[in-house]
Amino acid sequence: MLNILFLLVGIILLTCGGEALIRGSLAAAKSLGVSPLLSGLVIVGFGTSAPELVVSVNAAIEGRPDIAIGNVVGSNIGNILLVLGLCAVITPLAVKPLVLRRDAVTVVAASILFLVLVGGSALGRSDAAIFLGALALYLVWAYRSERFHAAPSGELHQAEAEEISIDSKSVLWITIAVGLGLMLLIGGSQILLIGAIGIAEYFNVPEAVIGLTLVAVGTSLPELSISVIAAIRRHADVAVGNILGSNIFNLLGILGVSALLQPLPVHARILHFDQWVMLGTSLLLLLFLYTQRCLSRLEGGMLLAGYGIYVWLSFAVVGG
Repeated sequence: MLNILFLLVGIILLTCGGEALIRGSLAAAKSLGVSPLLSGLVIVGFGTSAPELVVSVNAAIEGRPDIAIGNVVGSNIGNILLVLGLCAVITPLAVKPLVLRRDAVTVVAASILFLVLVGGSALGRSDAAIFLGALALYLVWAYRSERFHAAPSGELHQAEAEEISIDSKSVLWITIAVGLGLMLLIGGSQILLIGAIGIAEYFNVPEAVIGLTLVAVGTSLPELSISVIAAIRRHADVAVGNILGSNIFNLLGILGVSALLQPLPVHARILHFDQWVMLGTSLLLLLFLYTQRCLSRLEGGMLLAGYGIYVWLSFAVVGG
């Protein structure tokens, strides 16, 4: 019970910390005159992945590579199957293919890059450099295409920033919000790791399984909240775009930083099963976006059912 309590408290702190960090950062960007386009692309798109970042970095430093990698792979699977599935059940997500084409293709490409780099059963510092270099190229490409060529996706990222209403705030408020957010993220990640490791040891479940499921879902709550709010407001492009941006940063940014700090051996279970599920879900989403031009309630239900099957297989069949 104590470990479950640690896990829940850690998730709550991570969620609150991520929210405070995003709001503080958006307020700072607004005060500095940063464009909504850049704010949506970087702060919202990647800020929602702050819990995943802190947890995976902490796990890597503490010598828990299964949780560090499992958290990223599990979050990417959960973002598509669980979060987008839930959003599509709430309201069909009709999207403009031109708006999301670049990011959807990038998610698939990043998933393939992960498969290639973990071919040696580990992520080293050279792999980290490739991930971070790819992320830098993506950011430059995204910003230049939207800033100078009036790409439709530019409207999406501006809408992401506007989805979180931020009025002008004082420097003191911004400092407190950002500082509090960082402290909650760091503290929450430590508490969550204690609970996750304790649960794994108590039930004799491999840490990779816990990282892929419980930890991954817990750190994905910021993406869930923003996407669900966007779906309720009928802002389908924001709901889908938020998930695509998060998945890109999870693979290229979080794994890049984590492997740069500490080389990460990859669990055999992830090599044989989960990385293929991650690639398959990315391809499925790309297929839905290109052919149907929307995620219907039926497809949302299919995604949710797929996540239920994945979790069942994780514990009952595939194991560690």
